[in-house]
Amino acid sequence: MPQQSGLTQILFMYVPIFLIFYFLIIRPQQQQGKKTKEMLANLKKNDEVITTSGIHGTVVIVKEKTVVLRVDEGCRIEFDRESIASVTNSEAKPVEVVK
Repeated sequence: MPQQSGLTQILFMYVPIFLIFYFLIIRPQQQQGKKTKEMLANLKKNDEVITTSGIHGTVVIVKEKTVVLRVDEGCRIEFDRESIASVTNSEAKPVEVVK
């Protein structure tokens, strides 16, 4: 019987450690992944985004695996969807005319 009590002591020690690890690290990471997938699935034209490399731009064309961003007048760059870090504004801003 001493082997069973040693086994239960080990279980009582490791189960709480695993639960703490799960609720502090694994679960929040899964929730963040779901939010990111949802954000990437909901990208649409005129969304202002920031890429993982820090480039700010406006979505011009949304393709299946890529997104074309307008970063300046006449300058468009095509990125993978996964390289979009965040959407800063999902509304179209009026274009200001500089005289």
